[in-house]
Amino acid sequence: MENEMQYSKDERFIPVTSVASGLGQQVGEDIYCHTIQVVNICLVGSPEHFILIDAGMPESSDEILSIVKERFGEGSRPKAIVLTHGHFDHVGGIIELINEWNVPVYAHELELPYLTGEKSYPAPDPTVEGGMVAKMSPMFPNEPINLSDHVQALPSDGNVPEMMGWRWIHTPGHSPGHVSFFREEDRSLIVGDAFVTVRQDHLYKVLTQEKELNGPPRYLTTDWEAAWKSVRTLQQLDPSVAVTGHGVPMAGKELKEGLERLSSEFNSLAIPDYGKYVDKDKLN
Repeated sequence: MENEMQYSKDERFIPVTSVASGLGQQVGEDIYCHTIQVVNICLVGSPEHFILIDAGMPESSDEILSIVKERFGEGSRPKAIVLTHGHFDHVGGIIELINEWNVPVYAHELELPYLTGEKSYPAPDPTVEGGMVAKMSPMFPNEPINLSDHVQALPSDGNVPEMMGWRWIHTPGHSPGHVSFFREEDRSLIVGDAFVTVRQDHLYKVLTQEKELNGPPRYLTTDWEAAWKSVRTLQQLDPSVAVTGHGVPMAGKELKEGLERLSSEFNSLAIPDYGKYVDKDKLN
């Protein structure tokens, strides 16, 4: 069938978790952040009108369906699924969710080849400077998922379908079509993996969710120059709160000072000293 969806050929359950797995946190009036193993999904909106941002780790669809039922009631479904990007830990339950809900999926146009079976992401880099998770990264899926005609490009004008008041911002580096979402009214920011609040390459910090504002996960980031520009772009928005793809939400003075430091010292704080996607000379 032309519109048949398929997970990547290397799709598999990844046996990593954290102390935050299964826990959720309300952020403001209408943002709910929930951790599945080591990655966050977001529900944005009200029971009458909400969207899902990202779709969790492989084999997480049942948990996501349960979360939606618990939050919004039996039979509830989002108006859309919106993706920050298409890495395995952000699309892990998406096919079952599409089949259950029959809702549209949106992503940046540069991310579509990785979501329609056309192109694999660059392989994770186990040689990058970092901890045990970086060394484990070859086991992570990087071949493309195929959502066929169930996924479409975000509007070019920056609006986000079904998310009134929000706009998407292109924040590449971690992936070519990575996007973050910003609401001017209350300066809420949903970051994806443009920056995170836990060192995602260190197993102990992942397990304990030790809070630390840092750059995108090292083992899957392939364009560090673009990643730095993306952090500068987000820092200039002066967000009041940020919900990241990994780690806990951060707000207020802690977020402001952390982002200012990361933006100005990205080369030393975020960019690894070595790795196959690292060219420190180019970035000095």
